[in-house]
Amino acid sequence: MGHKTHPVGFRLGIMKDWQTHWFVPKGRQYRELVLGDLAIRDTIRREYAAFSDAGIARVEIDRGTQDIIVNIHSARPGILIGRDGERVKKLRGKLESVSTKKIQLNILEIQQPELDAYLVAKNIADQMERRVSFRRALRQAVQRAMQGGAQGIKIIVKGRIMGSEIARTEKVMEGRVPLHTLAADIDYNYAEASTGMGRIGVKAWIYKGTPDPEPMSQKAEEMETIQ
Repeated sequence: MGHKTHPVGFRLGIMKDWQTHWFVPKGRQYRELVLGDLAIRDTIRREYAAFSDAGIARVEIDRGTQDIIVNIHSARPGILIGRDGERVKKLRGKLESVSTKKIQLNILEIQQPELDAYLVAKNIADQMERRVSFRRALRQAVQRAMQGGAQGIKIIVKGRIMGSEIARTEKVMEGRVPLHTLAADIDYNYAEASTGMGRIGVKAWIYKGTPDPEPMSQKAEEMETIQ
């Protein structure tokens, strides 16, 4: 089952958190809010479609009773903000028209883009679209990730690589990536490269280490305090 389980979904509630936070008392409202979240993400994607180098890794949505908090994590926040914040104001207006609620928009900078799985996969896909040697792109991505502090990285590329007649799979790995260890902090994502010979998929796994477990004595003290 290891190959069939999403590494992030496998760790939800343990090492990873959901990218959307809200609660509805009635089940029929669930569909409406899920579609609303999809509309918000699609609007952001269309608004910044012309800025492929903005490096948007993920969008987090927190729904409150009165407003919606949208956090956009980007490697280059200056491109998203624009001069005097004009792009943010324009995007906020579009999001409020889509959601019919007040939007609080936050642009957050990713301090280490080389340790973000989506940005790593997207960078490799962009280089393959520009006909850069995929082996060179993979080697550079692995080196930057390991130098940035990763304990392991695995990248898999599938498709008609370099215009080959038959699709094949190329894999590069360095360090260790313990996919079956729930306590391991593993970031996973994928991207696609649109080439003249078809689409090429790029998957990236980055192992950032295993945080130290909370001491049992501290947990016991907290339980006594609660009681």
